[in-house]
Amino acid sequence: MLIFASILTVRPEGAGSLKRVLKWLAGVLAVLLLAAFGALCYIAGSPKDAYGMVRYALPHMHRGTLQVGSDAPDVRLVALDGTNHFHLRERIAARPLVLVFGSFT
Repeated sequence: MLIFASILTVRPEGAGSLKRVLKWLAGVLAVLLLAAFGALCYIAGSPKDAYGMVRYALPHMHRGTLQVGSDAPDVRLVALDGTNHFHLRERIAARPLVLVFGSFT
């Protein structure tokens, strides 16, 4: 009877063990997020590039409907000086346009 009564009593240390488990889970989650951020920085090249990838590229990643020969969608681009912006339709008019993505330095 004494064993049964001790099982039914609520011990204050039960709340402490719950806090300990929650702290452990928060720590594991923090380590996993830090590892994911580190891997993303390694893949992107730097933390700044990883931030740019998450901020600008990931929300817009989806399969489009462009086919070979389709008109290019109008986008706002940054000029080579890094301060001026222009729309693609302003530059192409009736001329062909070649966009090169990459670095040749």
